[in-house]
Amino acid sequence: MEKKSIRLMLCFLMMVSIFVGIGSVKSAFAEDTVTLEFSQWWEPELPQGAFRSLMDKFEEQNPGIKVELLSGPYSSTKEQIVAGAATGTMSDVVGLDGAWVNDFVKQGAITDLSKLMTDAGYDASALAAQIQINGATYMIPVVNFVYPLFINEDILKSAGVESAPSTRSEFAAAAKAMTKPEANVYGWVLPLSLEVPNGIQNDVMSWVWASGKSMLKDGKPDVTNSDVKSAVEFIKGLYDAGVIAPGAFTMKEQDKVEEFTNGRVGMMIDSLAHINTIRERNPELKFSLAAVPAEDGYDGKRGLPYASWGIGIAENSQHKAEAWKLVEFLMSEEVNSELSTIANAFPGNVNSVPDFVKTDELFGSAFEIYQKGYPANEFVGLPVAEDLMRAFDEQFQLMLEGDQTVDEMLQKVQEAWLKEF
Repeated sequence: MEKKSIRLMLCFLMMVSIFVGIGSVKSAFAEDTVTLEFSQWWEPELPQGAFRSLMDKFEEQNPGIKVELLSGPYSSTKEQIVAGAATGTMSDVVGLDGAWVNDFVKQGAITDLSKLMTDAGYDASALAAQIQINGATYMIPVVNFVYPLFINEDILKSAGVESAPSTRSEFAAAAKAMTKPEANVYGWVLPLSLEVPNGIQNDVMSWVWASGKSMLKDGKPDVTNSDVKSAVEFIKGLYDAGVIAPGAFTMKEQDKVEEFTNGRVGMMIDSLAHINTIRERNPELKFSLAAVPAEDGYDGKRGLPYASWGIGIAENSQHKAEAWKLVEFLMSEEVNSELSTIANAFPGNVNSVPDFVKTDELFGSAFEIYQKGYPANEFVGLPVAEDLMRAFDEQFQLMLEGDQTVDEMLQKVQEAWLKEF
C-alpha cells in the first residue's frame, strides 16, 4: 500500500507540473503577444471587411502582434484622438490629418518617426511625402485624395457650355449659365461651416494654389498679398452674382456632396474619395473632372488641393517598434497599391500604382490632372491649422455679407494668424 501511495503521489505531482507548465507557456505567450490599438476613420470609408483583411494579413506576417481597430467617422475619431493627445492615452497607431500634426507635436503626443525609421534601418526613399516639424518626421501620408473640379455634364450641356472651364472667367460664365434659381439649380457650391471650416482649405484657398500662388511667405502668414486678394475678390463676385448654392455659411463638406449628388449644383471642388459614393447614390448622374480653374493668362503648373490619410505613432505607446512594423507594412509597395485601390486614392509609396488608374476612365482622368499639376495644401503642418481656417472663415463670411471690405477682411485675418505663429 505504501508503494502504491508513493506512485499515486508521484503521478499527481507530475500532472500538477504538466498543468503548471502549460499555464506558464500560455502566460508567456500572452506576455509575448503585443496588441496594437489603431484609431482611424478609414475602415468605415472602405468596402466592408477590406481594411480588417489587410490587418489580418499583417498579423499573419508578424506573429505575436495583433491589431485592434478603433474605427469611426472622421469627426468622432478626431475627437477621440484629440482627447487622447491631451490625456496621454492616445492609441498606439493613429490616423492623422495633416492639420493636426503641429499641435500634437507641441503637446508631445506623437513620436518622432525619423528615429524609428533609423532604428529599423528603413529606406524612406519610396515615401512620396513626409510631414516634418523642425526636421523630424511625425506623419507619413499613406494615401492621398486630390480635390479636382467635379462637373455635372447634363447641367453643363443644358446651359449651353461646350467644355469644362479652365480659367476663372470661364468658370464664372459657366456658373452663371448653369444657375436656374427657379429650378433650385446653382452653378457652384461653397461649404463655409464654422464648425468644420475645411471649406477654406479645399474650396477657397484652392483658387490661390491653382494659379501656383501662396498664402505664405517664408513660412509665415501672407494673406494680404495680391494673389490671395484676387481669389477672394473672385469668390465675392460669384457670391454677389447669386451663382453659389444657398446656405453656404452653415454648409459642411458632406452637405456639398449631397447637393451635387442630387443634381442641384453644376460644379463643386471635392475629393476623389466621394466618386463611388456619388455613383452609388445617383447612378444616373453624369459627371466629369477637371483641374481647378486658374487665373486668366496663367500657364504654369496648377496646384491641386489634397488631403491625406496620414499615419503616426503615439509618444505614450509602449510598443513603438511593433507600431512601426504596421506603418512599414502599410507603406510597402504591394499593400499600398491595394489600399490606394480600394480607397480610390493616390498611393503614398512612389512605386505603387492603383488598379483603377487603368480600369476606370474617371479616375484615369484624375490621375492625368494630378500628373500635370502638383499637390498643394499649405495648411499641412501649420500651428492650429483648423483655428486658422476658422479665423479666415469668420472674416470671410462678414466680407461676403458686405459688412467689411476685402482689404479689411484680409488685414484682420493676417493679424489673427500672426498671433498663432
